[in-house]
Amino acid sequence: MRDETIPTHCPYCALQCGMNLRGVPRPDTADGTAVEVVERPDFPVNRGALCGKGRTSTSLLSSRVRLTGPLIRSHATGRLEPATWEEALRTIADGLRRTRDVHGADAVGVFGGGGLTNEKAYTLGKFARVVLGTSQIDYNGRFCMSSAAAAHNKAFGLDRGLPFPLEDIPRTGCVILVGSNIAETMPPALRYLTELKENGGKLIVVDPRRTRTAEQADLHLAPRPGTDLALALGLLHEVVAEGRTDEDFIAARTSGWAEARAAAMAHWPELVERITGVGVPQLREAVRLFCDAPSAMVLTARGPEQHSKGTDTVSAWINLCLATGRAGRPLSGYGCLTGQGNGQGGREHGQKADQLPGYRKLDDPAARAHVAGVWGVPPESLPGPGRSAYELLDALGGDVKSLLLMGSNPVVSAPRAAHIEGRLKSLDFLAVADVVLSETAALADVVLPVTQWAEETGTTTNLEGRVLLRRKALDAPEGVRSDLEVLSALAALLGHEKGFPADPEEVFQELRRASAGGPADYSGITYRRIAEEDGVFWPCPELDAEDEPAAHPGTPRLFLDRFATPDGLARFVAVGHRPAAEEPDADYPVLLTTGRVVAQYQSGAQTRRIDELNAAAPGPFVELHPQLAERLGVAEGEPLAVVSRRGRAVGPARITTGIRPDTVFMPFHWPGEGRVNTVTNPALDPTSRMPEFKVCAVRLEPERVSGG
Repeated sequence: MRDETIPTHCPYCALQCGMNLRGVPRPDTADGTAVEVVERPDFPVNRGALCGKGRTSTSLLSSRVRLTGPLIRSHATGRLEPATWEEALRTIADGLRRTRDVHGADAVGVFGGGGLTNEKAYTLGKFARVVLGTSQIDYNGRFCMSSAAAAHNKAFGLDRGLPFPLEDIPRTGCVILVGSNIAETMPPALRYLTELKENGGKLIVVDPRRTRTAEQADLHLAPRPGTDLALALGLLHEVVAEGRTDEDFIAARTSGWAEARAAAMAHWPELVERITGVGVPQLREAVRLFCDAPSAMVLTARGPEQHSKGTDTVSAWINLCLATGRAGRPLSGYGCLTGQGNGQGGREHGQKADQLPGYRKLDDPAARAHVAGVWGVPPESLPGPGRSAYELLDALGGDVKSLLLMGSNPVVSAPRAAHIEGRLKSLDFLAVADVVLSETAALADVVLPVTQWAEETGTTTNLEGRVLLRRKALDAPEGVRSDLEVLSALAALLGHEKGFPADPEEVFQELRRASAGGPADYSGITYRRIAEEDGVFWPCPELDAEDEPAAHPGTPRLFLDRFATPDGLARFVAVGHRPAAEEPDADYPVLLTTGRVVAQYQSGAQTRRIDELNAAAPGPFVELHPQLAERLGVAEGEPLAVVSRRGRAVGPARITTGIRPDTVFMPFHWPGEGRVNTVTNPALDPTSRMPEFKVCAVRLEPERVSGG
């Protein structure tokens, strides 16, 4: 691609920032060229801005840090050793077939990732259900925003992360940002909050830590971890008590208010102060800022969602929006800041345990009939819903004997990670397709090296519901194939020579047909339209079956006329506060919460291989308040163990007044002794099946280094 400039998108978070890739001379490479990132100021989401991860993203394209050939575990040595593609694919096909023949289809599991393109997610779900016939498929996006998705569906009848474009945020009057540190998790989005304040709007940040984002707030509320539900209910109580509800909106556009109101009134401000640690004056100030503004939004992220009551927590924040008329109107509403690069599209098209393409439900007979018709199989041949992500991982080595895993690293990212590592090791057969030899891939019987974002074409769907096109900019190293090629070849080896094309645009054309008429309707979207329009917002139905679809404009703003429920009304959901699944006690007296740092991403499998990012964030740490540090007798930088009922993680102490004295924080990007997910609690939300990553009870043990 020398002297070419190709527009594409960052491979990391759900902003999917626009960037250009340009070929430059590099004499140390095979063809004398390399690729570098160039700003793309015309793309509306980030307007040229990129974080350090985006700027360094081409570093991972180097053969020095990635897999460039298949690996098979040797029976003689027990080590992964180089193999041909034919050997590797045959070994995987034989392993999956053997398990299926001996133990049944549901003994074979499939685990996907929120970073897979729409085409890959679609094909992986089809492969599991048509080729393998298994119900046992889910993906790591279950750990991302499944609680918000469940609450969206309950209240609005449809789940899309943001029901409005990012450009609306600076134009609203007030934003309550709950459990999001976007200054570190998606830095280019911080400009929207900066512009909000420049325009006279107010920012309220809810976080137990005084993060870089919280420092921008007009009001920072620092609740005890695990109490966001009580906080939201307390705010709604105060709204009712002050007579600030929008009764006309409630009557015209909602149902269920009486029950939700009664539930909120059981959470009076003084009670909420005792539960959360947030003072009554702060609660009242938050209500004043939110209700005095002419328009307002609530945005949530993993903070309130990654709990065993995450769905109810998000429902409580949605209730606050509905009661004040801050939903279904211009510049007002509730939205969720999706985390993973294709976390939105990844769950829309079939790799989630209970869903079919187009966001159809797997237990809906009409949905099964439609998708089965596109796939050319009988509806009754499709298996029913399977286990959620953690439940699937927990079943490995039990009734799930073999696993095909693509685009995920649960050895680092799953809760109770040491246990999950043990379950992976207990499998009869494990095959992993990945860009790098992750901690999970290192346990596999077969590892397949697959292409990266710049080496393939495909679509992703960002947090706004904007469907985007990543374009191929260069060829992958010899010995590397795409995930679509892998699934196509495995399908053929397992008796399905047709129906699994390796060409992404051909897959997308089928995805369009499969999604047509569903909640996430992509049928009116084509590669050409995406390229011409800087992305297309779903739902976007096909208006004309001739040659090229007629130009349905897409839907940047949902719910302005009606909600996606059968009667068009938004539903209040009556919820009440309950404690976290694990509260502190005499043995484990401190609360642990987890999160990200700006220079690393998710399990770190990719970013930990980039020198510049490692220099900025070389390893884990334990953040704690000076009062807690003094009680423990620990100094800045000294090693500190965080111990729960499930295990221990160790990192140097980082002492700061920016965290509650009853709470410690660890980032989750690292394996080994600093793997905080060894400690986290897999207690599941009963609706979303989201694990409780964000709070558990721990004790702290200074790691004294012996002299010598």
